[in-house]
Amino acid sequence: MEARTFLRSQGLPAEDAEEPPASPKRFPDGAQYRVEIPSTEGPEVLDAVLSEAADRDVPVHRISQGSGAMMLTDGELAEMAATAGRNHAELSLFARPQAGWHTGAMVGSRVGASIAAQARGTDQLAHVLEDVLRASEAGVRSVLITDLGVLSIAARMREDGQLPADMCFKCSVQMALSNPVSIAIAERLGADTYNVPTDLSTGQLASIRAATDLPLDIYIESPDDLGGFVRHYEIAEIVRVTAPVYVKFGLRNAPDIYPSGGHLTPTAVALGRERVRRARIGLDMLHRYMPEATTSELPAPGLAVPRGESATSEKASDLR
Repeated sequence: MEARTFLRSQGLPAEDAEEPPASPKRFPDGAQYRVEIPSTEGPEVLDAVLSEAADRDVPVHRISQGSGAMMLTDGELAEMAATAGRNHAELSLFARPQAGWHTGAMVGSRVGASIAAQARGTDQLAHVLEDVLRASEAGVRSVLITDLGVLSIAARMREDGQLPADMCFKCSVQMALSNPVSIAIAERLGADTYNVPTDLSTGQLASIRAATDLPLDIYIESPDDLGGFVRHYEIAEIVRVTAPVYVKFGLRNAPDIYPSGGHLTPTAVALGRERVRRARIGLDMLHRYMPEATTSELPAPGLAVPRGESATSEKASDLR
């Protein structure tokens, strides 16, 4: 009880809401939700996702990718930035590597999952920051970050002009912060959006929403290695409680394709198209149970759309 009293004195939620209130918060244009398609692993997959989205009338506000900028050639980086820019979609590339791709043995232990997403040592911290710099030089204006130290230094680099002022830091679900205070810390360190863990209840989500103004990124369907939850019937309540929110459509019963490459392109393309189909299912349910829900028209304000010559060049594909 003393702890709850102190939380209230700090202006923080003191318990998870049993009857979550509607969120009054919105995106800059007044919208409650936007759509994110994750695991878009390269130019061919991006083309397929956007084509499928056009066919199914799915607005795609953000494209995210998990293999990292480091697994794309310079030409592929430029091509993805150009394609996303022409379609007014935010392109968010993972900033890698992390401990899970390094030589340490602890990631293979029983507690290894807790450190796999962290930057391991000073050299790897520098490597992740170099990946952020390389993405920004290609015109990309959004990166996924998993480590609080990386977030803190990247935000300082943005303030110092080493990174563009409009660079967006999207905290990955692998950062795994799960309570209002922790996520508010990430906001203070420079996060621009936060991908919450996949298994939080709407009451827990409401508590987080009360403590932060950040847009929340929430898996409506999550891949198996993140729980494999299919929450389509909850989408209306999630939007009502957590706005502004990116509703994110992963895919259950799908192979782990990180790091991706040409050997997996047909699989990655098929998975990308199916994620868009799942998004159509989710949006149909949202429209059925919350027809008044509002989304952003494209181009939307506040999106980290790729910028610069590499993002607008008609010859970007020639670089591949």
